[in-house]
Amino acid sequence: MRRYQELLGIRHVKVLLLSAFPARIAYGMISLSIFFKTSSQTHSIPLAGLAIGLNSLAGAATAGARGAVMDRWGQKWPLRIFVPAYATMLVLLNTAHTSTSILALAFILGFTAPPINLSIRPLWKSVVPDEVLRTAYALDTSVISASGVIGPIIATTLALSSHPGSALNTSAALMLIGGGSLAITKVSKNWVSEAKEKGSQPPWRHPAMQLLMFEGCFIGFGWGAFSVGVPAFATLQHVPHRTAWILSIMGVCNIIGGLIGGLVSKKSSSLSALRKTYGLWFVASIPLALTYPGWSLAVAGAALGLFGGALQVFYWEVMEAVRPRGSATASLGWLWTVEGSLMSLGAAFGGWVSKAISPRLCLGITTIATGCGLLIVTVGRERLSAANRIPTPTQDLQAMKDNVSPAQ
Repeated sequence: MRRYQELLGIRHVKVLLLSAFPARIAYGMISLSIFFKTSSQTHSIPLAGLAIGLNSLAGAATAGARGAVMDRWGQKWPLRIFVPAYATMLVLLNTAHTSTSILALAFILGFTAPPINLSIRPLWKSVVPDEVLRTAYALDTSVISASGVIGPIIATTLALSSHPGSALNTSAALMLIGGGSLAITKVSKNWVSEAKEKGSQPPWRHPAMQLLMFEGCFIGFGWGAFSVGVPAFATLQHVPHRTAWILSIMGVCNIIGGLIGGLVSKKSSSLSALRKTYGLWFVASIPLALTYPGWSLAVAGAALGLFGGALQVFYWEVMEAVRPRGSATASLGWLWTVEGSLMSLGAAFGGWVSKAISPRLCLGITTIATGCGLLIVTVGRERLSAANRIPTPTQDLQAMKDNVSPAQ
């Protein structure tokens, strides 16, 4: 606790956390805001899933490009362009009433997504001493997780209120406040990217990264289906308001799991911890198809969040150990491009399956995909052998640096 108190005593730390927090809440609201906007206007859950899928696809497919823009020109002007463009697109999406216009605007919205997390990550080295840098990353990751809990609650509450349009409008306002505040901070305006290391192998040609990308195809698709399956299940059972607290419980457990994973990671190799936790994550996903959008789904979600939070810690440690040197951002970007793109397809397919067949089958897809991911990591563990050792403090630190989505 003392380190966190010392950290919060640094002026720039509070500036970064407070300035970006509204934008991070906005990102936590987007998917559900789009889902409820589309379903209320079109009365179609498959179209709602497709809208989320198109938005995620555009955001994931261009994650690397948006990151490259910031590497090339810094943060000042990219943020000042992306932030108002994104807020404008949210307002335009809120004015759409036809299925065609909603889908088109949701897709375009993804292209304008400001890389808020990717902007903040490199700034910590500029504002805190090296001895508390790791604590700064841990604090930042906790704030990201917290916004992921708060966002869905606000989105669901507003979307189901007497003013449903306020969900997207509030997201736009929060993005303007948070993204705009970050863009005008001194540390962001003065940031200069590090020089690229020459001669390193591209991530997509590296055997270990290829394995992680293949695993990401299944995980992205399966959890894309899950992101639509939960609100679709609740909506079809006429209890859409339960979506928020089910996902919130899962989010809180995800934070707890991440904290626990941070302790365990120092006592076993990253790969060993990943495989064991992956197995528990898969087992926890098995009851999904048997749940109901009430306490049973909430309990299942809590278990998934707990093991998933710990798994995330080990996953980034494995990636840091096996990736080509000098490609921390590029490796993360490529993984998100693959996983995020398949997640968008999973969301679109999950919306159709939930309506045409059953939301339980949609949740079952998540279990199958998780099992496939576990199988890939187990069979291909030799490619990940570089992570089969106890991580050093330096590797732990680098893994925490990479523990954010580059798409946002």
